[in-house]
Amino acid sequence: MTHRLTRSPRSSAALVVCLALPGLASPNPLAAQDAPQQVPQPAVPERLAPGARTEPAPESSQAEPDATGPAAEAPSDPGVEVGADTSTAPPADATTVQEQGPPAEAPAGRDPRPLRQVGADWPYWGGGADARRFSPLAQITPDNVGGLERAFVYRTGDMPSAAAEGKYAAETTPLKVGDSLVMCSAKNVLISIDAATGEENWRYDTGVPDEAIPYSASCRGVSVYTAPELAEDDICKTRVIEGTIDAKLVAVDEATGVPCEDFGENGVVDLWTDIGERVPGWYAVTAPPAIVRGVVVTGAQVKDGQAEDAPSGVIRGFDAVTGAFLWAWDMDNPENADGPAEGETYTRGTPNMWTTATGDEELGQVYLPMGNSSVDYYGSNRIESENEWATSLVALDVTTGEPVWHFQTVHHDVWDYDLGSQATLIDYPGPEGEEVPAVLLPSKQGDLYILDRRTGEPLTPVGEIEAPTAGSVEPDFISPTQPVSEWHTLRKDPLKESDMWGFTALDQLWCRIQFRRSNYEGFYTPPSSDRHWIQYPGYNGGSDWGSVAVDVERGVIVANYNDVPNHNRLIPREEADARNLRPITEQVSGGDGGSNAEGAGDPQAGAPYAIEVNAGWRNDITGMPCTAPPYGGIRAIDLATGETLWDQPLGTARRNGPFGIPSYLPMKIGTPNNGGSVLTGSGLIFIGAATDDLFRAIDIETGETLWSDVLPAGGQANPITYEVDGQQYVLIAATGHHFMETPTGDYLIAYKLP
Repeated sequence: MTHRLTRSPRSSAALVVCLALPGLASPNPLAAQDAPQQVPQPAVPERLAPGARTEPAPESSQAEPDATGPAAEAPSDPGVEVGADTSTAPPADATTVQEQGPPAEAPAGRDPRPLRQVGADWPYWGGGADARRFSPLAQITPDNVGGLERAFVYRTGDMPSAAAEGKYAAETTPLKVGDSLVMCSAKNVLISIDAATGEENWRYDTGVPDEAIPYSASCRGVSVYTAPELAEDDICKTRVIEGTIDAKLVAVDEATGVPCEDFGENGVVDLWTDIGERVPGWYAVTAPPAIVRGVVVTGAQVKDGQAEDAPSGVIRGFDAVTGAFLWAWDMDNPENADGPAEGETYTRGTPNMWTTATGDEELGQVYLPMGNSSVDYYGSNRIESENEWATSLVALDVTTGEPVWHFQTVHHDVWDYDLGSQATLIDYPGPEGEEVPAVLLPSKQGDLYILDRRTGEPLTPVGEIEAPTAGSVEPDFISPTQPVSEWHTLRKDPLKESDMWGFTALDQLWCRIQFRRSNYEGFYTPPSSDRHWIQYPGYNGGSDWGSVAVDVERGVIVANYNDVPNHNRLIPREEADARNLRPITEQVSGGDGGSNAEGAGDPQAGAPYAIEVNAGWRNDITGMPCTAPPYGGIRAIDLATGETLWDQPLGTARRNGPFGIPSYLPMKIGTPNNGGSVLTGSGLIFIGAATDDLFRAIDIETGETLWSDVLPAGGQANPITYEVDGQQYVLIAATGHHFMETPTGDYLIAYKLP
């Protein structure tokens, strides 16, 4: 395995843009009529040579139905060359990564440096340390946003090989620090580019192989840390730290990309230590780590639905300078705080944190949105600690790794309703009316909670509803009640047969018949095996990893959401065996295990049932959803009262249609979406996310789309905004998403006013 640092020659980046393929529908040859001619592609290292692209990259286009304002013209420069390896840095071979020894002493006290501020920079994945996804920049306004032009388009060169086709969902959000943007590509290549021009400064290839890809090759972001104890001119005084999908922590110098030799073993710490058998694709890090008081805190994604005997969901803390192991939180075995005994592992199968945590420097806490147990849809075999901590927001003391409090959003979760959204830090009125430090927590069910982040006590009303248990395969396990927010929910009313929909009367009838044949008792209908059950919202419903954005000055929360059900059935073990549904440990490494949606034929080995999930409840005839649109929307919520200010469908039908054929219609139907928004001081919302491959600017006061641009690939990533030399930029990664069925790409596109 080769780990390479490449210093790139300075040259202008090419501006490329194209019309994209359908989102809900599968790619179709008819879409080619919508695509202009191909433009030259940038040279890339052999390791990153693009595979079969979903669509050529045509010239710039602004022909979008609800767009206003001109598009920038593409310059003649063909692009940034990223091929030459001029590095003299030593390789960080995976065979020499540092394994954990005894825990080191945690850094003492609060980091004396002030927190990096959002504004000219975008220094954290969520914008500021508070993860509000808000910037005070206000040069781009509702009045002039129509004049936005492309400042540059940068291409990472990280496209899927033939073996990885259908497994890419980069979800990249860069950080802007000083004059540079730093980021990771889908397979964890670390890259720095000039924030004004898109010219590449350096790249460092961490050497992730295709077989390490779990469901998706994804790297949502990186973290940056400046070590107060190092001299100003020390290498890695400021460092970029990422987790990789082959389970490493990697640290490089922010200015040069050279590995931090003082961090682990030549810049790498092995996260497989004490996890168990190394099975590529089963244990992966896809989110940026949280760094609080000099401690790097990370969990990992454990590939869903494989087996009860899965890697642990342990959360660990490491020294941000040395990479030394500090502590572990093993929810079932507190004795493992210093690591398990020799020959043992952390408790297997426990809930994991695959998404992004939020650090609280003032309180010395880190807030962890926890997932579910290793088998999502069957719970009777779970240990009590799993029932206690699963699908909860957990606050850990970052100096010790010990839990301070937790708040559970689902009791005995058998719906894969894990917490995917990063929590947001705000101040909010307490019981006596005084402002208290609070945390805003969105959920996949659509509920929004506001909690005192010192104690976990709700600051907004929380109720308990009765939940159905009849018809379940494990009625004694299903909880008869479930918590809900009485302050605000994105969740819509229960489905009715009349909500069934089709492109024609025939397929609408087919969906109505399926509705009647299915178990459905409303929200929290329990899993069943004798026939399908309808899960609404589905596991991609409500708020997911893009989370919400908050403008505390205006007192507005902006939340985009999905509104689609899943159609599921538990598969008895005998039937699962006949279908040859096998866990990842019994599959060929690097096989097609990532090609399907989560739950689509997952074996759940060790449980009596496997699981079959039809995500979005797609009609077998047309491939369209069985429920009527809209399938996704965006909503503004009053932060003080929880009242809806406005609610609009998000996404048009231009790239969606029956039988995989795009309709090209500008109708605002509201498509499924993935990724969040960014808010600006001038009252703009910038968002991609929808499957129509448009990047939009929306007026926060009215919900009206003021400007949009056609992206060359799916915009399933959180955008950012930043400033260089007094000029405000807005940037989004157009890298596509296999699960959302948008075209794969490797583009980062920045916009500014002329």
